[in-house]
Amino acid sequence: MQTSMEAFFVSTAVVTIGEIGDKTQLLALMLAARFKRPVPIVLGILVATLANHTLAGLVGEWVRNVINPDNLRWGLGVSFIAVALWALVPDKMEDELSPVGRYGIFLITLTTFFIAEIGDKTQLATVMLAAKFPSLVSVIAGTTFGMLIADVPAVFLGNMASAKIPFKAIRIVAALLFAALGVATLLGVKIG
Repeated sequence: MQTSMEAFFVSTAVVTIGEIGDKTQLLALMLAARFKRPVPIVLGILVATLANHTLAGLVGEWVRNVINPDNLRWGLGVSFIAVALWALVPDKMEDELSPVGRYGIFLITLTTFFIAEIGDKTQLATVMLAAKFPSLVSVIAGTTFGMLIADVPAVFLGNMASAKIPFKAIRIVAALLFAALGVATLLGVKIG
């Protein structure tokens, strides 16, 4: 049986690496460059990620309880490999941010992050991790922590360092990690 710590560490690693170069990390860079107020941006990312990943985790837990273990193993294995291929495709943020208006930086960050994360590879990874590991709280905590590890530095660096980050190499590492999880799941290998 897999432990809560395994679920937390695997979830953290998968999402941290998967988030680097992702559209939500680029969104964090854009928000930081535009508003230059890191605290409400980081708090907005935290709340949006907790909400989004809790919903994704609940879906994953439901899937784990509804689908028989052998079919679940195959579905998860193939899904991890599909996300590995998806991780190789660079994300781009082309939408313009609306003016702050009366809603404030926190609410703009919360809303844009929550929406940007819907159907994103890190959200789908959260669904798959919650389906794989029986500790829902550990998965949500790990995926949320992984998002913060990847996005908080982006907020504080703004867009100054974004041109120097080797996004292609990071996408390849993320793809390899997702592929390894997929193969390990298909083979029934315990992680950790």
